Amino acid sequence: MEKRSVPLKEPGQQVDWRESFQGWGLSWIGLLNNQKGEWWLLAQVVLICAHILPSWPPELLDAWSWPAWLHVSGLMLFVVGLGLALQGFLALGPSLSPLPDPKPNAALITSGVYGRCRHPLYRAVVICSVGVVLAKGSLLHLALFLLLVALLNGKARREEKRLCAVHPDYLIYRSNTPAILLRIPGLDWRKG
Repeated sequence: MEKRSVPLKEPGQQVDWRESFQGWGLSWIGLLNNQKGEWWLLAQVVLICAHILPSWPPELLDAWSWPAWLHVSGLMLFVVGLGLALQGFLALGPSLSPLPDPKPNAALITSGVYGRCRHPLYRAVVICSVGVVLAKGSLLHLALFLLLVALLNGKARREEKRLCAVHPDYLIYRSNTPAILLRIPGLDWRKG
């Protein structure tokens, strides 16, 4: 892949939000051959949607009363995750892509929420998932959370390989900024 320098986004730069939903490169052929990481996206959507499944095993909740404060804490954490997702979405602007391969000519965002975390949208998904686990008290949702963490780790690493190829400054950014969650094994790496 040819290395090309793409400018960093300047804070306060005017953004046309229609650009956020264009140029993703989704196609049926890509879905068949995973050309731009479509399988990562598909698996992510399936795991996120599976969070609406009922708690399992139901006997666990019947035999042991799940504390109300954990339900409430889980719901609050879920709302915090949604807020963080909105923050990451707005900061990314036209560089937004659901695929791990960056959009052509997309700016590298390293300020704001991206100055504290390289993958704030993945962090938001992880936090929402923890919120669901706490709110439901379900072994099924705990398993979904663990699968989602593994999947987001792999998707983020593929994304970072592509970002290093198009943004030479990404290596410095990666070495100085936590990946998804600071100091959590599997969710914070600073090297390729």
